[in-house]
Amino acid sequence: MTADEFQSWLQFFAIYPFDDLSRYHRPAALVSASMSGGSDAFAERLSILSPDPATSDLSDVDQSILKAVGG
Repeated sequence: MTADEFQSWLQFFAIYPFDDLSRYHRPAALVSASMSGGSDAFAERLSILSPDPATSDLSDVDQSILKAVGG
């Protein structure tokens, strides 16, 4: 494996972690939230399972501001 490929894998797993929170707890929370009758759209709920790489380095506050202004 080249150094560039290794760095790309590090970046991939930073965006899409392979840990218990991402593999078990987030999907369980998604199912639980959908059963409670929330009004969020399905695609928005799924976004917690697969973040957008372009905005993954932004904090939750930054992302909410972008969402508020339509970005």
